Amino acid sequence: MNITINDQLRAFVDPLADIEYAALERSLLAEGCRDALVLWRDTLIDGHNRYDICRKHDIPFRTVHNNSFDSIEDVMLWMIDNHLARRSVSDFQRGLLALRKKEIVTNRLAQQMAEAPPAPDPDDMDSRPPPPWNTREEVAKAARVSSNTISQIERIQKAATPQLVEAVRSGTISINAAANVASLPESEQIAAVAGGRKELQQAARQVREQKAAGKPKKLGPDGEPVDEKAALRAEIAALKDRMATLLTENEILKQKLANAGN
Repeated sequence: MNITINDQLRAFVDPLADIEYAALERSLLAEGCRDALVLWRDTLIDGHNRYDICRKHDIPFRTVHNNSFDSIEDVMLWMIDNHLARRSVSDFQRGLLALRKKEIVTNRLAQQMAEAPPAPDPDDMDSRPPPPWNTREEVAKAARVSSNTISQIERIQKAATPQLVEAVRSGTISINAAANVASLPESEQIAAVAGGRKELQQAARQVREQKAAGKPKKLGPDGEPVDEKAALRAEIAALKDRMATLLTENEILKQKLANAGN
Protein backbone atom coordinates (compact mmCIF):
# COMPACT_ATOMS: atom_id res chain seq x y z
CA MET A 1 0.00 0.00 0.00
CA ASN A 2 1.35 3.40 -0.99
CA ILE A 3 0.92 5.85 1.90
CA THR A 4 2.27 9.38 1.51
CA ILE A 5 3.41 11.49 4.47
CA ASN A 6 2.89 15.21 3.93
CA ASP A 7 5.35 17.19 6.07
CA GLN A 8 2.98 20.14 6.38
CA LEU A 9 0.24 17.90 7.76
CA ARG A 10 2.69 15.94 9.93
CA ALA A 11 3.69 19.21 11.60
CA PHE A 12 0.13 19.57 12.96
CA VAL A 13 0.70 16.49 15.13
CA ASP A 14 2.44 17.42 18.38
CA PRO A 15 5.36 15.01 18.97
CA LEU A 16 4.67 12.50 21.74
CA ALA A 17 6.81 12.60 24.85
CA ASP A 18 9.07 9.58 25.28
CA ILE A 19 6.81 8.10 27.96
CA GLU A 20 3.69 8.63 25.78
CA TYR A 21 5.36 7.06 22.74
CA ALA A 22 6.48 4.07 24.81
CA ALA A 23 2.95 3.59 26.19
CA LEU A 24 1.45 3.69 22.68
CA GLU A 25 4.07 1.26 21.45
CA ARG A 26 3.32 -1.21 24.25
CA SER A 27 -0.40 -0.96 23.54
CA LEU A 28 0.02 -1.61 19.82
CA LEU A 29 2.35 -4.56 20.45
CA ALA A 30 -0.07 -6.09 22.95
CA GLU A 31 -3.43 -5.37 21.29
CA GLY A 32 -2.60 -4.55 17.68
CA CYS A 33 -3.73 -1.45 15.81
CA ARG A 34 -7.47 -1.38 16.52
CA ASP A 35 -8.26 2.04 15.03
CA ALA A 36 -7.96 2.49 11.28
CA LEU A 37 -5.57 5.07 9.85
CA VAL A 38 -7.33 7.80 7.86
CA LEU A 39 -6.17 8.68 4.34
CA TRP A 40 -7.07 11.45 1.94
CA ARG A 41 -6.40 9.86 -1.43
CA ASP A 42 -3.00 8.29 -0.57
CA THR A 43 -1.98 10.90 2.05
CA LEU A 44 -2.08 10.02 5.75
CA ILE A 45 -4.17 12.55 7.70
CA ASP A 46 -4.80 10.77 11.00
CA GLY A 47 -2.68 8.18 12.82
CA HIS A 48 0.89 9.30 12.15
CA ASN A 49 2.36 7.93 15.40
CA ARG A 50 0.51 4.63 15.03
CA TYR A 51 1.72 4.34 11.44
CA ASP A 52 5.35 4.87 12.52
CA ILE A 53 5.14 2.20 15.22
CA CYS A 54 3.26 -0.29 13.03
CA ARG A 55 5.90 0.00 10.33
CA LYS A 56 8.67 -0.35 12.90
CA HIS A 57 7.28 -3.64 14.27
CA ASP A 58 5.41 -4.93 11.18
CA ILE A 59 2.08 -4.61 12.99
CA PRO A 60 -0.91 -5.00 10.62
CA PHE A 61 -3.20 -1.99 10.33
CA ARG A 62 -6.36 -0.98 8.49
CA THR A 63 -7.01 2.20 6.54
CA VAL A 64 -10.12 4.17 5.66
CA HIS A 65 -10.41 6.94 3.10
CA ASN A 66 -11.94 10.35 3.56
CA ASN A 67 -11.96 11.86 0.08
CA SER A 68 -14.54 14.54 0.80
CA PHE A 69 -11.91 17.29 0.77
CA ASP A 70 -11.34 19.48 -2.28
CA SER A 71 -7.92 20.81 -1.30
CA ILE A 72 -5.01 20.41 1.09
CA GLU A 73 -6.35 23.43 3.01
CA ASP A 74 -9.61 21.54 3.63
CA VAL A 75 -7.56 18.67 5.05
CA MET A 76 -5.57 21.07 7.24
CA LEU A 77 -8.74 22.59 8.68
CA TRP A 78 -10.15 19.11 9.38
CA MET A 79 -6.93 18.05 11.13
CA ILE A 80 -6.78 21.28 13.13
CA ASP A 81 -10.37 20.87 14.36
CA ASN A 82 -9.64 17.24 15.27
CA HIS A 83 -6.64 18.20 17.36
CA LEU A 84 -8.32 21.21 18.97
CA ALA A 85 -11.02 18.86 20.28
CA ARG A 86 -8.50 16.58 22.03
CA ARG A 87 -7.85 17.16 25.71
CA SER A 88 -4.32 15.75 25.50
CA VAL A 89 -3.11 18.60 23.26
CA SER A 90 -1.09 21.23 25.16
CA ASP A 91 -2.17 24.87 25.43
CA PHE A 92 0.83 25.87 23.31
CA GLN A 93 -0.03 23.45 20.53
CA ARG A 94 -3.73 24.44 20.62
CA GLY A 95 -2.72 28.06 20.30
CA LEU A 96 -0.48 27.31 17.32
CA LEU A 97 -3.23 25.29 15.66
CA ALA A 98 -5.83 28.00 16.19
CA LEU A 99 -3.48 30.65 14.77
CA ARG A 100 -2.82 28.42 11.76
CA LYS A 101 -6.57 28.04 11.24
CA LYS A 102 -6.96 31.82 11.37
CA GLU A 103 -4.25 32.16 8.71
CA ILE A 104 -5.94 29.63 6.39
CA VAL A 105 -9.42 31.14 6.86
CA THR A 106 -8.11 34.70 6.37
CA ASN A 107 -6.18 33.78 3.22
CA ARG A 108 -9.23 31.99 1.79
CA LEU A 109 -11.43 35.00 2.43
CA ALA A 110 -8.88 37.33 0.81
CA GLN A 111 -8.70 35.06 -2.23
CA GLN A 112 -12.50 34.92 -2.53
CA MET A 113 -12.70 38.71 -2.29
CA ALA A 114 -10.02 39.06 -4.98
CA GLU A 115 -11.74 36.62 -7.32
CA ALA A 116 -15.28 37.92 -6.77
CA PRO A 117 -15.22 41.30 -5.04
CA PRO A 118 -18.60 42.38 -3.69
CA ALA A 119 -20.38 45.22 -5.45
CA PRO A 120 -19.76 48.51 -3.62
CA ASP A 121 -22.73 49.47 -1.50
CA PRO A 122 -21.87 52.32 0.89
CA ASP A 123 -25.26 52.12 2.59
CA ASP A 124 -24.69 48.51 3.55
CA MET A 125 -21.12 48.76 4.88
CA ASP A 126 -22.07 48.88 8.57
CA SER A 127 -24.44 45.92 8.32
CA ARG A 128 -21.88 43.51 6.87
CA PRO A 129 -20.82 40.85 9.37
CA PRO A 130 -17.14 40.93 10.32
CA PRO A 131 -14.93 38.30 8.67
CA PRO A 132 -14.60 35.02 10.62
CA TRP A 133 -11.69 34.64 13.02
CA ASN A 134 -11.15 38.38 12.87
CA THR A 135 -10.15 38.92 16.50
CA ARG A 136 -7.68 37.45 18.94
CA GLU A 137 -10.62 36.61 21.23
CA GLU A 138 -12.11 34.29 18.58
CA VAL A 139 -8.78 32.50 18.18
CA ALA A 140 -8.40 32.19 21.94
CA LYS A 141 -11.92 30.75 22.31
CA ALA A 142 -11.18 28.04 19.73
CA ALA A 143 -7.90 27.19 21.47
CA ARG A 144 -9.55 27.26 24.94
CA VAL A 145 -6.92 29.68 26.26
CA SER A 146 -6.96 33.37 27.14
CA SER A 147 -6.42 36.09 24.54
CA ASN A 148 -3.30 37.08 26.50
CA THR A 149 -1.92 33.55 26.00
CA ILE A 150 -2.57 33.81 22.25
CA SER A 151 -0.68 37.11 22.24
CA GLN A 152 2.25 35.43 24.00
CA ILE A 153 2.23 32.52 21.53
CA GLU A 154 2.29 35.02 18.65
CA ARG A 155 5.38 36.64 20.19
CA ILE A 156 7.04 33.24 20.50
CA GLN A 157 6.20 32.46 16.86
CA LYS A 158 7.77 35.69 15.67
CA ALA A 159 10.92 35.89 17.79
CA ALA A 160 11.75 32.57 19.51
CA THR A 161 14.62 30.40 18.32
CA PRO A 162 13.84 26.76 17.41
CA GLN A 163 15.54 25.73 20.66
CA LEU A 164 13.22 27.92 22.73
CA VAL A 165 10.14 26.71 20.85
CA GLU A 166 11.13 23.11 21.58
CA ALA A 167 11.57 24.00 25.27
CA VAL A 168 7.97 25.28 25.34
CA ARG A 169 6.69 22.19 23.51
CA SER A 170 8.41 19.88 25.99
CA GLY A 171 7.13 21.80 29.00
CA THR A 172 10.58 22.92 30.14
CA ILE A 173 9.37 26.52 30.19
CA SER A 174 5.89 28.04 30.40
CA ILE A 175 4.31 30.03 27.57
CA ASN A 176 4.41 33.20 29.67
CA ALA A 177 8.11 32.81 30.52
CA ALA A 178 9.03 31.84 26.95
CA ALA A 179 7.34 34.99 25.59
CA ASN A 180 9.64 37.03 27.80
CA VAL A 181 12.77 35.06 26.88
CA ALA A 182 11.87 35.44 23.19
CA SER A 183 12.56 39.18 23.47
CA LEU A 184 16.27 38.43 24.09
CA PRO A 185 18.86 38.17 21.28
CA GLU A 186 19.05 34.72 19.68
CA SER A 187 22.42 33.92 21.26
CA GLU A 188 21.03 34.60 24.75
CA GLN A 189 17.92 32.50 24.06
CA ILE A 190 20.07 29.56 22.95
CA ALA A 191 22.34 29.92 25.99
CA ALA A 192 19.33 30.02 28.34
CA VAL A 193 17.85 26.86 26.81
CA ALA A 194 21.22 25.10 27.06
CA GLY A 195 21.33 26.02 30.75
CA GLY A 196 18.11 24.16 31.47
CA ARG A 197 14.94 25.02 33.38
CA LYS A 198 16.56 27.21 36.08
CA GLU A 199 18.51 29.24 33.55
CA LEU A 200 15.35 29.82 31.49
CA GLN A 201 13.36 30.88 34.55
CA GLN A 202 16.13 33.29 35.56
CA ALA A 203 16.27 34.79 32.05
CA ALA A 204 12.49 35.28 32.04
CA ARG A 205 12.61 36.90 35.50
CA GLN A 206 15.34 39.31 34.40
CA VAL A 207 13.30 40.38 31.36
CA ARG A 208 10.22 40.97 33.55
CA GLU A 209 12.26 43.03 36.02
CA GLN A 210 13.75 45.13 33.20
CA LYS A 211 10.27 45.79 31.81
CA ALA A 212 8.97 46.74 35.26
CA ALA A 213 11.91 49.08 35.84
CA GLY A 214 11.22 50.82 32.54
CA LYS A 215 7.57 51.55 33.35
CA PRO A 216 6.83 55.07 34.63
CA LYS A 217 5.72 55.08 38.26
CA LYS A 218 2.21 56.28 39.07
CA LEU A 219 2.10 59.57 40.96
CA GLY A 220 -0.35 60.53 43.68
CA PRO A 221 -2.13 63.90 44.10
CA ASP A 222 0.93 65.17 45.96
CA GLY A 223 3.21 64.31 43.05
CA GLU A 224 4.94 61.52 44.96
CA PRO A 225 5.29 57.95 43.56
CA VAL A 226 2.44 55.67 44.60
CA ASP A 227 3.16 52.32 46.24
CA GLU A 228 0.76 50.33 44.04
CA LYS A 229 0.69 47.25 46.27
CA ALA A 230 -0.06 49.33 49.34
CA ALA A 231 -2.72 51.27 47.45
CA LEU A 232 -4.39 48.04 46.32
CA ARG A 233 -4.34 46.64 49.86
CA ALA A 234 -5.95 49.84 51.15
CA GLU A 235 -8.58 49.69 48.41
CA ILE A 236 -9.38 46.05 49.26
CA ALA A 237 -9.68 46.93 52.95
CA ALA A 238 -12.04 49.80 52.12
CA LEU A 239 -14.18 47.52 49.95
CA LYS A 240 -14.37 44.94 52.74
CA ASP A 241 -15.51 47.65 55.17
CA ARG A 242 -18.12 48.83 52.68
CA MET A 243 -19.34 45.26 52.19
CA ALA A 244 -19.66 44.76 55.94
CA THR A 245 -21.66 48.00 56.21
CA LEU A 246 -23.99 46.95 53.38
CA LEU A 247 -24.55 43.52 54.96
CA THR A 248 -25.42 45.15 58.28
CA GLU A 249 -27.84 47.56 56.60
CA ASN A 250 -29.38 44.64 54.74
CA GLU A 251 -30.01 42.74 57.98
CA ILE A 252 -31.58 45.84 59.56
CA LEU A 253 -33.93 46.22 56.59
CA LYS A 254 -34.88 42.54 56.77
CA GLN A 255 -35.69 42.94 60.46
CA LYS A 256 -37.85 46.01 59.77
CA LEU A 257 -39.76 44.15 57.07
CA ALA A 258 -40.30 41.20 59.39
CA ASN A 259 -41.61 43.53 62.15
CA ALA A 260 -43.84 45.36 59.67
CA GLY A 261 -45.44 42.05 58.72
CA ASN A 262 -46.34 41.42 62.32
